[in-house]
Amino acid sequence: MSALFPTLPDPRDLTQRGKTLAPGVAFAMVLAMAAQFLSNHYGAPVMLMAILLGIPFHFLSEHENIGQGITFAAKGLLRIGVALLGLRVSVDMVRQIGWGFVLIIALCIAVTILGSILLARFAGKDRAFGFLTGGSVAICGASAAMAISSILPQRDTAERDLSFTVISVTALSTLTMIVYPIIAEALGLDLHTTGLFLGGTIHDVAQVVGAGYSVSEETGDIATVVKLIRVTMLAPVVLIGAIALRRHAPVSGKRPPLLPGFVAAFLVLAALNSFHLVPELVIEPASTLSRALLVTAVAAVGMKTSIAKLADVGGTAIAMLSVQTVVLAVLILIPLLMEMV
Repeated sequence: MSALFPTLPDPRDLTQRGKTLAPGVAFAMVLAMAAQFLSNHYGAPVMLMAILLGIPFHFLSEHENIGQGITFAAKGLLRIGVALLGLRVSVDMVRQIGWGFVLIIALCIAVTILGSILLARFAGKDRAFGFLTGGSVAICGASAAMAISSILPQRDTAERDLSFTVISVTALSTLTMIVYPIIAEALGLDLHTTGLFLGGTIHDVAQVVGAGYSVSEETGDIATVVKLIRVTMLAPVVLIGAIALRRHAPVSGKRPPLLPGFVAAFLVLAALNSFHLVPELVIEPASTLSRALLVTAVAAVGMKTSIAKLADVGGTAIAMLSVQTVVLAVLILIPLLMEMV
């Protein structure tokens, strides 16, 4: 009978689990709120602030009563936040931009990630680092880095590499937010094409919005839609990555799931949103919750990061991320400039 009717978890165990995780999660939430305050009042990138605020509290991640909650915030809350991103995308966005440019975006993302994996070898890094940095540059910055890191095999440098990627890609995203509109104007791009360029190249959603609407309302609208289409690419990239990692995992070792649960949830929510089955009253709060969970997860990652280990990444990794950023911009610009000729 027990096989037919599995035993439900004991509520007392769940309560005890909640008490164990609460201190670490609560501390990460406090740091996330502080990061959001700095972002709202001083214009600082919220993800960058979250991870920088978390790093000085690294010692708490090793505390017996707080460490488990920090680990849960860095992984569990991350997956929920990424899943809820599905409510921000839909097939209607693809129709608005056109399938032709969507195909260009997909190809540019694939080339950037595959090129990054190859580039990692020349930079003295492993393929996992190439996948992590390439995916964060090509798709959606810190959010993509967090999602991709969750399917990578366990490595001694995993947390260090993730923190480095989040910090670097957010800083580069802020730089491109300032520089790319100037480049677009110098190249003579019109408002529509500028929106395609900004949305297809800048790493984080917030910086895309900032750059787009600094040019015009039309540019901002187009850039935001293009950026959310790139966010949609996160699900297939993580799925393909999980399949590839599963095939190369040792038979005796623990293999990653064929379809991570948070990716499946992302796809389901995106499909529901595409068929307009999700009430408008739900979408905006869910989007806000997703953002809050991701910021909390990034703060927790900062708390799990050692400054001493972060310094070990080296200058070649920074150069590698810079090259990835430039390559993505060139790949997107080429078809746009050819269309203008």
